[in-house]
Amino acid sequence: MDTQTRHALKQDNFVNATTSGIGWLEENRTAVIRGSIVIVVIVGLFFAGLITWNNRQTKAQAAFGEAMSIYQTPLAQPDEPAQPGEKTYASAAERARAANPIFVQVADNYSWFKEGANARYFAGLTYMTMGENSQAETELKKAADAHDSGLAALAKMALAGLYQQTGRTQQAIDEYKQLIANPAVTVPASAAKLQLAALYEGTNPAEAKRLYAEIKDQDKTGAAGQIATQKLQGGAAPRQ
Repeated sequence: MDTQTRHALKQDNFVNATTSGIGWLEENRTAVIRGSIVIVVIVGLFFAGLITWNNRQTKAQAAFGEAMSIYQTPLAQPDEPAQPGEKTYASAAERARAANPIFVQVADNYSWFKEGANARYFAGLTYMTMGENSQAETELKKAADAHDSGLAALAKMALAGLYQQTGRTQQAIDEYKQLIANPAVTVPASAAKLQLAALYEGTNPAEAKRLYAEIKDQDKTGAAGQIATQKLQGGAAPRQ
């Protein structure tokens, strides 16, 4: 077969394929248009959702930042007048009362974001500071179920403290033991052991002493080990 013939055959094949394609498009015009519209709509919804998500996250970050700014505001000192323009609160309860509604709002409105989960924990803490223990327990239990293991551990530690303050000693012990068995970066086993040992000082001194000795041996150079050593020597624990 000569070159000219092969070239002619190629042209015929191209023409046939193009004609066939055009024919298929003509026959399926409606389906093609509908399919194209669906793709455009899906892409549009994706980008619209992404923009909405980013906008909500920005709002969550701003609201959480506002609440944390209040939560970290210094307390007024009796012998130290506030500097001009410096905001202070007369007590921790007053400060918590100012920050709490914002934390609750962020937790409720932005629960899918990290800021919402963190706000849930701080809502529990501020309720505790305000003396509203029932609401504090509710919020801390929710925070204790967070996917973030570090945040969940902090919430469990606070929950154990709440149980201890409200006379539910066995529940506090159970929480501390869970934290010891499942330590997190935010709450090492030694930290939970210290709290459990302190609880046992009034109810089971022998167990408290055993725990302090264990902490001392396991954390020879750390802060927990130093506190445990002081406790075993009968002195006050060093301030942190």
